[in-house]
Amino acid sequence: MKRLKWYDQDERAVERTLQTSLEEGLTQKEAEKRLHKVGYNQLEDGQRISAFALLLGQFKDFMVLVLLIATLISGLLGEYTDAITIIAIVILNAILGFIQEFRAEKSLQALKELTAPSAHVIRDGELTEIPARELVPGDIVYFEAGDRIPADLRLFETKGVYVEESALTGESVPVHKDEHMIEGEEEVSLGDQHNMAFMGTLVTRGSGQGIVVATGMATQMGQIASLISTTDSVQTPLQLRLEQLGKVLISVALLLTAVVVITGIWHGHDAYKMFLAGVSLAVAAIPEGLPAIVTIALALGVQRMIRRKAIVRKLPSVETLGCASVICSDKTGTLTQNKMTVTHLWTNNELIEVTGTGFDPYGEFKLNGNPLSFDSKPYVKQMLEMGVLCNNALLEKMEESEGVFKKKNSFWDITGDPTEGALVVAGAKANVWRDELDHVYPRLEEFPFDSSRKMMSVLIRYKGDERYVITKGAPDVLIERCNHVLWNGRITALTPTLKKEILQANEKLAEMALRNLAIAYRTVSAGETVSTEKDAEQQLIFVGLFGMIDPPRQEVKEAIKECKRAGIKTIMITGDHQKTAEAIAFQLGILNRGQRSLTGSQLERLNDDQFRKIAEEVTVYARVSPEHKLRIVRMLQDRGHVVAMTGDGVNDAPAIKAADIGIAMGITGTDVAKEASSLILSDDNFATIKAAIEEGRNIYENIRKFIRYMLASNVGEILVMFFAMLMAMPLPLVPIQILWVNLVTDGLPAMALGVDRAEGNVMQRPPRDRRESIFAKGLGWKIISRGFLIGVTTLVAFWYTLEQQPDDLTKAQTIAFATLVMAQLIHVFDCRSEKSIFSRNPLENKWLLLAVGMSTLMLVGVIHIEVMQPIFKTTALSFVEWGFVLAMAAIPSVILGFSHLFRKR
Repeated sequence: MKRLKWYDQDERAVERTLQTSLEEGLTQKEAEKRLHKVGYNQLEDGQRISAFALLLGQFKDFMVLVLLIATLISGLLGEYTDAITIIAIVILNAILGFIQEFRAEKSLQALKELTAPSAHVIRDGELTEIPARELVPGDIVYFEAGDRIPADLRLFETKGVYVEESALTGESVPVHKDEHMIEGEEEVSLGDQHNMAFMGTLVTRGSGQGIVVATGMATQMGQIASLISTTDSVQTPLQLRLEQLGKVLISVALLLTAVVVITGIWHGHDAYKMFLAGVSLAVAAIPEGLPAIVTIALALGVQRMIRRKAIVRKLPSVETLGCASVICSDKTGTLTQNKMTVTHLWTNNELIEVTGTGFDPYGEFKLNGNPLSFDSKPYVKQMLEMGVLCNNALLEKMEESEGVFKKKNSFWDITGDPTEGALVVAGAKANVWRDELDHVYPRLEEFPFDSSRKMMSVLIRYKGDERYVITKGAPDVLIERCNHVLWNGRITALTPTLKKEILQANEKLAEMALRNLAIAYRTVSAGETVSTEKDAEQQLIFVGLFGMIDPPRQEVKEAIKECKRAGIKTIMITGDHQKTAEAIAFQLGILNRGQRSLTGSQLERLNDDQFRKIAEEVTVYARVSPEHKLRIVRMLQDRGHVVAMTGDGVNDAPAIKAADIGIAMGITGTDVAKEASSLILSDDNFATIKAAIEEGRNIYENIRKFIRYMLASNVGEILVMFFAMLMAMPLPLVPIQILWVNLVTDGLPAMALGVDRAEGNVMQRPPRDRRESIFAKGLGWKIISRGFLIGVTTLVAFWYTLEQQPDDLTKAQTIAFATLVMAQLIHVFDCRSEKSIFSRNPLENKWLLLAVGMSTLMLVGVIHIEVMQPIFKTTALSFVEWGFVLAMAAIPSVILGFSHLFRKR
């Protein structure tokens, strides 16, 4: 019973195929039989994952397993503080991951809320209301303005029907529907199927009837639900890098630890002590603070993003934006204002520009770049008055309160059809107000817009018995009803020459991607009866053309420029018409020379190999379906791009979920889009994405700084023990000292480093490759070289002290202990720059200064507080010895700092 292409059949063919009756509908018995066969008209959840399974899944991550092992080892060593700290980190990460995944699973539930709760159907020849979930293919559904379409329908009777489909197709205004069969097309996009109505869309005007051709998961909405449930969220670059890092660390740590233990035993050290030292080294080498510091860095970034109008639903998404190389953006409401605006008037063979944006009734009328005088051009104001009179939209000044003190903000808004609203706003810019005109020209009759006529007319009265008809509609249709034209303020016969000029003007405006509406009028003679559309719409006087468009947001153009400087490509993906999309793209700088646009039908004809060859050239996709959007995102990912996908409609949700980072609009976005997203823009502003990218790059830089500091420190700790064992020396550090170093240096300083300000202008650098190792750009060498120097200077300090005081091993171990800690605390300042310790002001980060100060006091405490000395195997140091410790600890950073300056010169 399912057929994908119903628009190319007439209603009687559909009636026969579905074995139903347009007049009588299905019998109740037949409907029940079909319901048993096809199932309820509802969206399926797919395989639901239980909350417990989601929670359990959080503990399967490789780094989490490593942390659990570290917890066990710390517990066995009696280091319960360390064990409690690690397990707290594990639980925190598990809870955060569980909340994120649980909320993501609500996408389908939000989608289900768009379906209609009930439907009016003809059963057994009678109109009745039933739950929408009981609809079956073949049912005859009646609907009217305000109803939500309950299933996919092939329309067979319509009366001025307009349907809001933006959530499904991306169309910026309600679209007109009729029952006429579509012929001569191989494939027609959803936005062009004018004889179809789809589940979840909203009827804004008119009434009609349709045959149910698909229900539940077989509907277009159901196909989107299927795409969402089968589309896997990709791992973020940060998650991939941390997973890679964890595997490297555990392998290297276990290998070196084993070498140290075996070498120590070989040289005669006590096996038990070497085992404890080896286990301590293993715990020290595993940076259990890594997930915590990353989480904190991301969380602080989230707080900054909230202040910049972005709400982060998934922490890693902030970092992911930092390596985004492509932003796929919806047009309507994201790049544009979603407010139809009259930008041009054509009358008397003159093209008049109208300034101002949105619904604010402020703007100028310009002719050839100069302000227009309505005194010298009264016919222009007359045209605007006609547009306001032949209209049902209202322009109102609204007020909203915000803040603690309920500050009131005023703004203008439209009630009614967006196209009619554009005419009302244009009139208001010329001080033409509908409520004032309605008193002067009371309406006597209205002939609503009809699909077959493509016009709307009103009959009005002026000063006693004077009556006028005003008609607006499609230019090419309306002009056929005209026999005169208002020219230079005088009524002139509509000659073939003048008619040609009008049609050429219409084409010129269309080439500017404007939606055009013509306006005409006539005087009704005394005693003439005007009771039908046919009576009204004849022998009209043509006045002019309104050209309108949904204008781009003012701040978006600069944001796109900044993204381009940062090596990020912006691609427009819209359900709107190709010419409209191209015009907006040209204005915003998205479409330039050497680039091209592509429609959904053209994309449909390309196989993957053909599409792959031209994918980099295309910056505008128009008239696309949800499947097309998903294909575009996946193709860009296949070509190595990190893709950010923005959108607000249900049709955007599958692509939002599949993208590396999905971005939903907070104001105009549907719940489905929001639930599928990682980031929500509370101001629906494309410019906010640029701010998020900047924040993401800063965060990744800080994470690299932290990793550089922590691993270099850990390498230094391992090498001190490793070299000592190779040289058959005594243990330079006891196990408790190794664990304490790990706890103190990996704690507060690392956390403070994670909130450091970015170095340089991050938005003038190209995005990093998603395949780039976290150790790229020399980070691996910096870790090894700094770690080597820290280890060597600590060992030299230990050896020298032991040479001077051979009978005092505790003193030598204390010196080594203090040198290692101070070398790491000095090295933390070196990590603030990709260059050297001398490249940045050390006083910039006050939190880092505070953290280093506290760690130093803790070191002094375990060395000089008598009750701590037996626990940590330390002894007090003199001022001279502390001077020696600081001098040795500064050597790694000083050597590397001067070597950088030398290379630079």
